[in-house]
Amino acid sequence: MAITKLFGRSPAGKGFESFLDLARNRYSVGSFTKAAVEEEKLNAVLEAARLAPTAANRQPFRFIVIRTAGKERELGRIYDRTFFLEAPLLVCACTVSSEAWTRSDGKNYSDVDVAIAVDHLTLAAASLGLGTHWVAAFDTTAAREVLGIPEGVEPVAFTPLGYPADRPRAKRRKELSELVRYEHW
Repeated sequence: MAITKLFGRSPAGKGFESFLDLARNRYSVGSFTKAAVEEEKLNAVLEAARLAPTAANRQPFRFIVIRTAGKERELGRIYDRTFFLEAPLLVCACTVSSEAWTRSDGKNYSDVDVAIAVDHLTLAAASLGLGTHWVAAFDTTAAREVLGIPEGVEPVAFTPLGYPADRPRAKRRKELSELVRYEHW
């Protein structure tokens, strides 16, 4: 199945509204079914991540896709929460900072670039009826050991990927007036 068929095309004038609906409805899933994620959908969300903008188009990230069945004990060393272990797939997002663009003041953009890619992945997943949950509070040493992550590559975030078994809760977000300044601070 072609990726464009999965995502569809918005009618003229509806693209922005559709995106805002997607952004409003995406949530951090707290419980997953064991239903398998179709290869076409997995490839589509990975393609969305690949297409994410990165500083100087360096793409200093790598993804490790892990099938969780039968690996719960090992994966529990990385992060021992039920939702993390029940999804059929986990995606580990890593940076390769040596490949990243670095600003003139020395700021390496690898973390920013991987965050943008993971955001593309989570939004694409939501658009396909899949759920995700950004996980940053994991054991990096265990992640390196369990997944064989080499030196020079840093695991930054995980997300389970699967079909939600729960429903979204109300989101609390600050008002724009608290977050946005115009012309100066």
